[in-house]
Amino acid sequence: MNFWGKCLEWSGWGVDISAPRRDKCVICVAPHTSNWDFLIGLAAYRSLGRKANFLMKSFWFFWPLKYLLRHFGGIPVVPKSKGGSSLTDQIIADFKSRDYMNLAVTPEGTRSRNETWRTGFLYIAYGAKVPIQLGLIDFARKRVVIDEEYQPTGDIEHDMEVIKSYYAGAAPAARYPEKFTI
Repeated sequence: MNFWGKCLEWSGWGVDISAPRRDKCVICVAPHTSNWDFLIGLAAYRSLGRKANFLMKSFWFFWPLKYLLRHFGGIPVVPKSKGGSSLTDQIIADFKSRDYMNLAVTPEGTRSRNETWRTGFLYIAYGAKVPIQLGLIDFARKRVVIDEEYQPTGDIEHDMEVIKSYYAGAAPAARYPEKFTI
């Protein structure tokens, strides 16, 4: 067992990642109601010897934290600029140019209650032709779960409906259940 696995074990957390190991995929993680989600998810994935990238506001990429965040797979999200390519296009290009990329996303886009989930991860997965693995960080049972995989169709409304149906009963798993909604 590596360092990450020992940290989880010492804190009473378990890992149930049964979705197939992929060189390229988007990992959809919800509910996202706490900063602890990031640390626990990172530890769980690393405990299996896997690395994942993640999107984070560029605000957090200041010296010296930016080196640590990039080391752990952080990709800064820069506010939109006129004339530049979109973040979605940039991430699709990253998927196409790399041999390995597992991108963890939180579709809510915030730790606050948000009924309108972001769709960028669906466009990314469809554009990069990679599956979406579905998982959650279950604070009630102290388990990190990634157990299903979905291949997006390109019909964003339908794809989002399928993804949200997976998370329909997930509120009790959230650190702060009142902040989660589909």
